[in-house]
Amino acid sequence: MIPVRRRSPLPSSESAVQATAKDITVPNPATTPAEPLEVDQSALVEGPGYRITVLTSRLLRLEFQEDGVFTDAPTQLVRRRRFPVPEFTVTHTEEGLDLWTEDLHLRYDRKPFSPAGLSVSMRRRAQGSHRTTWHYGDPAYGPHGRGNLGGTARTLDDVDGAVDLEPGLLSENGYAVVDDSHSLLLAPDGWVSRRPAPGEDLYFFGYGRDYTAALKDYFALTGPSPLLPRWALGNWWSRYHRYSADDYLALMDRFREAGIPFSVAVLDMDWHLVDIDPALGSGWTGYTWNTELFPDPAAFLRELHERGLRVTLNVHPADGVRSHEAAYADVARDLGLDPETGLGVPFDITSRAFVDAYFKHLHHPHEDIGVDFWWLDWQSGSNTRVPGLDPLWMLNHVHYRDSARKGRRPLTFSRYAGLGSHRYPIGFSGDAVTSWASLDFQPYFTATAANAGYFWWSHDIGGHLGGIKDNELAARWYQLGVFSPINRLHSSSSPFNSKEPWRFGSEAQRVMTRYLRLRHRLVPYLYSAMWRSHTEGKAPVQPMYHRHPRSAEAYEVPNQYMFGPDLLVAPITTPADRSTHHARTSAWLPQGTWYDFFDGRRYDGGRVLNLHRDLEAMPVLAAAGSIIPLASESSADAGEVPGSLLLKVFPGADGACTLVEDDGSDAPERQETVFSLRWAQGESEAAPASAVLTVAPPAGPGVLTRRALALDIMGAEEIAQASSTGAEGDESHPVITAGETSVRVDLGDLDLSAGLELRLDGVRLRTGDQHERIFRILDQAEIEYDLKSRVMDLVTGLDELALLSALHTLDLPGNLQGVLVEVVTATTTPRRG
Repeated sequence: MIPVRRRSPLPSSESAVQATAKDITVPNPATTPAEPLEVDQSALVEGPGYRITVLTSRLLRLEFQEDGVFTDAPTQLVRRRRFPVPEFTVTHTEEGLDLWTEDLHLRYDRKPFSPAGLSVSMRRRAQGSHRTTWHYGDPAYGPHGRGNLGGTARTLDDVDGAVDLEPGLLSENGYAVVDDSHSLLLAPDGWVSRRPAPGEDLYFFGYGRDYTAALKDYFALTGPSPLLPRWALGNWWSRYHRYSADDYLALMDRFREAGIPFSVAVLDMDWHLVDIDPALGSGWTGYTWNTELFPDPAAFLRELHERGLRVTLNVHPADGVRSHEAAYADVARDLGLDPETGLGVPFDITSRAFVDAYFKHLHHPHEDIGVDFWWLDWQSGSNTRVPGLDPLWMLNHVHYRDSARKGRRPLTFSRYAGLGSHRYPIGFSGDAVTSWASLDFQPYFTATAANAGYFWWSHDIGGHLGGIKDNELAARWYQLGVFSPINRLHSSSSPFNSKEPWRFGSEAQRVMTRYLRLRHRLVPYLYSAMWRSHTEGKAPVQPMYHRHPRSAEAYEVPNQYMFGPDLLVAPITTPADRSTHHARTSAWLPQGTWYDFFDGRRYDGGRVLNLHRDLEAMPVLAAAGSIIPLASESSADAGEVPGSLLLKVFPGADGACTLVEDDGSDAPERQETVFSLRWAQGESEAAPASAVLTVAPPAGPGVLTRRALALDIMGAEEIAQASSTGAEGDESHPVITAGETSVRVDLGDLDLSAGLELRLDGVRLRTGDQHERIFRILDQAEIEYDLKSRVMDLVTGLDELALLSALHTLDLPGNLQGVLVEVVTATTTPRRG
């Protein structure tokens, strides 16, 4: 036996795979020419009919072709195969070969792939998993659904609750296999072709519980998650409704007058002609404006743009082009057909000539008068004239590429078409059923999609089909939408089903309005998270086990997720108890100190607990040391870089955040401002603390250096003194204002070009407000007055341990005991950082 050892000729520090330099963006392979993928010959292990490529010590490509002819062309899934080659060893015997990397051991009999002849073992067993060897053909999901952690699904159309998910890239067993054998090949111009011959083309991901590395290398293989336009992160208004131009503009004006911000205006199918001659078919497909409703489409689109709105039009392309369309004759002639026949032009996404005419005559003219992107509402199957080509994938592919014309940052809005669809954001999850079951499934569905690298789902917030009107359900759905990748309100054509906040009860209206405003203020934070997803492969919405892969609790809170790098979200997805008006959700807080994002309440981590909130509130928490950059109320236009920032600072530990911005172009240069916090607790836990917030000089071409800046120190009660020092040494004393949940430090309008240091002294965190909180809860509870008094007497007369014991002995109605226990066990004294 002769071992063969190979080492990478490429220094790993220069790997173009990582491409995370802060002053560049990662090229978007969905819009750049597809060239043959150069393979490093030293990464190959070859023999008659087989080829193994060692891409990393944990990622292998496994090919078998009877004729021994292999392809290095890009595929629908794979866009890059040249990685720094790791060290590995190969040993050949009469029975086959063994290949070892630092992390994997492959055994192969050098024959057509079979369960007995091809296996890969993990040399570093995934924690808690006894199954560390994969055999060819093993299912992704093991007994009782264990193993693979799931990916996502094509659609939630008509689903009331949960659906089965396709496998993802992450597994509790520590490995996953992606089969690219049936993927079509991509030519340099982006068109597809069939493989020369059938064969096996597999990718083995053996990353154990290192989920971050698995996803990072997946994006290196398939292309990064793209950057979205900034305005896409604001609120979207959508409704299946027969609007006229005047109706739609009047509604947008009413939203503005009510202080409810939107950044995207969606027009469902009634923008085009739908009442057509039945002999032509249904009116679902259309490209001709209904001029009875929109007499001057260009003027209408211009009016929307003047209101700061971007516009998308819905299109169901499956029925092709019929003779009633304004562009019919032009399309027919381009395809060599006689328009005088009146025969319809079939939709054929496999025809280059049809696709050229499709864009030239059916889409570009609308874009030229103001349509910003398209909502591709494909519901017509997965077959085309080319075996293996899903029309949905091809639609997403050609639309996304075309949307980059004229130097625009590309964008589509369409359904998921399998692994690799992350390159074509944004995802439309389909027509959601209006129910608590649907709401309860969406947090898990959104977060778990990150396991397939699919980060940007857009749901029908509030529900689309069926259901009953439920103010509480609608308000909770709005809250989830605000802490989702995309927040798009939507509803069906029923005159009774619409999502304007004023169409709900006064409490729900107040909650909806507040959260929609918050969404636009969150855009600086979410936009920075988007850059992180683009360069580091970290999802803006992550399951808890992405951050804590070795904590069993992280796998037991399926609806809980991290929103961006610092916010833990445990959404309310069930109705409130009618006696307390509080709803409950179970959450796991990792070790450390955590603060309620809204009211600054402190919690000790390292535990699972029940969180209770009334309709005004949602469980969103931040760890001590977190800094969350928000747009101020006065600069909450989602599409613009804000000139005024509010930093929510969560005290008790050191921390930092990086605010990332750019110029919005298709090839932006990264701009960043780094905020860092140094926290020093006093000699005792009750003693005042001090803190220093440093603003580094903003970096990057065109970065905004002059801003109004304020801080909210959450959970603080008092700050004795604040002083700021600029790079020139000039000192100023910001304005300090104490509020109910925080202390605000207002620095005013600043030149930050040389950085800034802010010192806070005499910081006291809020303590001893349990009695006040419990009184408010009891006051609102619909229970007996005598019971309220009895509980309050216990609260004021007992210490914490005695009170908890006493509460457990009472027969309290509904979830009142849980609500009170949460308040009592929340941290009431500052922990030393």
